Amino acid sequence: MDRSGIEFSIPVIEVEGLGKHVPMADGQGELHILRDVSFAVRAGESVAIVGASGSGKSTLLGLLAGLDVPASGTVRIQGSDLFALDEDARAALRGETVGFVFQSFQLLPALTALENVMLPLELAGADNASAQATQWLERVGLGPRLRHYPKHLSGGEQQRVALARAFAARPRLLLADEPTGNLDAETGRAIVELMFSLNREAGTTLLLVTHDETLASRCDRVLRMSAGQLSEAVAASH
Repeated sequence: MDRSGIEFSIPVIEVEGLGKHVPMADGQGELHILRDVSFAVRAGESVAIVGASGSGKSTLLGLLAGLDVPASGTVRIQGSDLFALDEDARAALRGETVGFVFQSFQLLPALTALENVMLPLELAGADNASAQATQWLERVGLGPRLRHYPKHLSGGEQQRVALARAFAARPRLLLADEPTGNLDAETGRAIVELMFSLNREAGTTLLLVTHDETLASRCDRVLRMSAGQLSEAVAASH
């Protein structure tokens, strides 16, 4: 255990023998999207999964979140087998344990920045959701934008709201899917710095899916996806 109290030997997420396949469009056989994927991520660790488009990394992320069901294998989050749970229980586990940052931001357009960040806090039963959400938006530099709707925010500002929303519920695991994919290079760099800064402060476990090798190199480990299979990890350079 380090001085922050994080126990690094305990996997936050464990994946064993994960497989996913779908019928071919012509009805002749099956398309294997994932084949026997296995890895574990310890508490406080940052891990990047890199691969070309079509390599299976987005499908893998959906399975890790319990948003899809595999053909084979298991995913355990904090020791709970995702696929031994029904859909409602999986949703409850996600709400308690997992935060998300998406390439397309996924903010609710009818809600202000403040309301978007308040939503997961309210769903978790927080008594002071507004105050907590305000603090997080101020932390990401959006104190003056609390009452703005997503359509009135730039891409970088929307991703800052998404980061505030993801971290506000204090998840043990943050899943990030191409978090800079819709941003220009300068804005993307600023978002990366902010994401890793917040991650260090919160002691969150980060699992990042990206095709950006520079972004991946910021993580503790890099895993590579190719044709649905995961190659051995290589040490990331910092």
